[in-house]
Amino acid sequence: MNYFFHGAIALGCWTIGLIYLRFYRRVKDRLFAIFAGAFWLLAIERVLLASVAKDQEGRPLIYVIRLLAFVLIILAVLDKNRAPRAGRT
Repeated sequence: MNYFFHGAIALGCWTIGLIYLRFYRRVKDRLFAIFAGAFWLLAIERVLLASVAKDQEGRPLIYVIRLLAFVLIILAVLDKNRAPRAGRT
């Protein structure tokens, strides 16, 4: 049952990444491209968690991928808030 949930979450993250990629292609805002990459990293992390045994020693290192995804999201939001906007004085 655990594998099913890991797969469902990975599929959801992959789909959300595709949606953000579509938004990026439409409006050319790099926030959406970074969000797409972050969600694809989360999907990869879920697949790796499902494929590694629970008692394996290297398992905690997989969570570094999740950390990287969240750092990407934070950096994307900070970048969006600091970027100059057209038409502002």
